[in-house]
Amino acid sequence: MLSNHSKAKEPVSDRRKFILNMAKGVGYAAVGGFLWSAYLDEAKASPLILRPPAAIKEDDFLKTCIKCGLCVEACPYDTLKLAKPGDHKPLGTPFFTPRDIPCYMCEDIPCVPVCPSGALDESSVTVNGQLDINTADMGLAVIDENSCIAFWGIQCDACYRACPILGQAITVEYTKNERTGKHAFLKPVVHADACTGCGMCEKACVTEKPAIFILPREVAMGKAGSHYIKGWDKKDEARLKDAHAIHTTTNVSKKKA
Repeated sequence: MLSNHSKAKEPVSDRRKFILNMAKGVGYAAVGGFLWSAYLDEAKASPLILRPPAAIKEDDFLKTCIKCGLCVEACPYDTLKLAKPGDHKPLGTPFFTPRDIPCYMCEDIPCVPVCPSGALDESSVTVNGQLDINTADMGLAVIDENSCIAFWGIQCDACYRACPILGQAITVEYTKNERTGKHAFLKPVVHADACTGCGMCEKACVTEKPAIFILPREVAMGKAGSHYIKGWDKKDEARLKDAHAIHTTTNVSKKKA
């Protein structure tokens, strides 16, 4: 976790840049309204966008975010950006790209309290009345075992060392290298219950294309259908109250004696 906001802001804020780009976008729309509309529909459908800490579910986020840019201006590391034409994301919404600039896990999470619309839910990162960035859920780290050099037998723990929740979100698993019979694999393992999706591991990855990368949690882990109920989860089980029972009948033919 980092609390010292060491990086100075650029003279022209992302919000101002966004407004300028939007003005250009309006011009493009006047020329090709149909194509522009199609682009927006495609962008809105993208499932791989990473949002700021405490962002509510994507569908609700898009309805709630007013595209004010306050969270972007509050970020001391320029991690957050406002989507502009060509980003293939819903215009004006905040996002971040870990390989470029990850979330540096500020203890005071300055981007969250400034949100005026509720698109960033402060209560979701609050524990016992205090902000706790370790409870954030921006996504989940996923490892491509085919390109991770640690799975080849080459010693590398860059992602493990970069993780701000050292020894919890990522651990190193020691296994015997059956190929050589002499060496050991030191394989990184991501723990979904602790990973916040900050992306510092992706930023630190030594391969040209990161072998560990952040995906939205539902994309990384899969999403169960709404017709499945977790009986041990009281909130999920509450959905049964609104369920409609379906009664079926089966006609069984009886043979005459």
